[in-house]
Amino acid sequence: MSELIADDIRQNVRESYAEVAEASNEGSCCGEVASCCGVSDDTAINTLVSTRMGYSEDDLANVPSGADMGLGCGNPRAIASLKPGEVVMDLGSGGGFDAFLAAHEVGESGRVIGIDMTPTMISKARKNAEKGKFSQVEFRLGEIEHLPVPDNTADVIMSNCVINLSPNKQQVFRDAFRALKAGGRLAISDVVATCEMPEEMKNDPVLHAGCMAGASMVDDLIVLMKEAGFENVIVEPKDETREFIRDWAPGRGVEDYVVSARIEAVKPVEHGERNCC
Repeated sequence: MSELIADDIRQNVRESYAEVAEASNEGSCCGEVASCCGVSDDTAINTLVSTRMGYSEDDLANVPSGADMGLGCGNPRAIASLKPGEVVMDLGSGGGFDAFLAAHEVGESGRVIGIDMTPTMISKARKNAEKGKFSQVEFRLGEIEHLPVPDNTADVIMSNCVINLSPNKQQVFRDAFRALKAGGRLAISDVVATCEMPEEMKNDPVLHAGCMAGASMVDDLIVLMKEAGFENVIVEPKDETREFIRDWAPGRGVEDYVVSARIEAVKPVEHGERNCC
């Protein structure tokens, strides 16, 4: 893929999610209610969407109002096994929902860094952090292909339905490897392809911004992660997620091609000083 095309994809995604953030601020909806490229101002609807993805009502009660925008395709924190004092990075942090939940687990001695490439989302997340008095959480503007952190920063990197938005997933995993400490781990919920998607779907900018068209085949994703240096790679598709993916693009049949998956991996201890970028 040329850099020009990659930039066009990033810009389309950035503009789509800026609209999401602005719509949630204004109390209106810019897309499908249950889509990761849409948002609702209805708390009951967002609660339904999030509980379908594996969050509990206690989770939803423990974040500032407005942080849960009904985005994502799973609950990466549920597989992260976070511990007090750990440093966690959340790639594509949006309004801060997963970052705030992680903060409860790592405690005051821990630290959470949210990364997002959309300025409007960063502003929203920072306001939510101030509202919720999360002193151990910060949000930084940046692309997930080029994380704005030093080498060996994080114990855990989480992400929720964001990596498949990238036009260069190989670079995402390489930079995640760089940013993790030795023995650090990935805990990701994302959309994967179960079979080859038709070209008209792959080239649809709406489906791409909606977390669908950019999905990689499971085997291809495993290869990318291993080439970046990760070990103990697990990609576990969840067929039951077809139900809510159907709602992302009603009538398009995307649920026949993609599902949400649990994705895990570990940076080997012996490669702690490796700089793979």
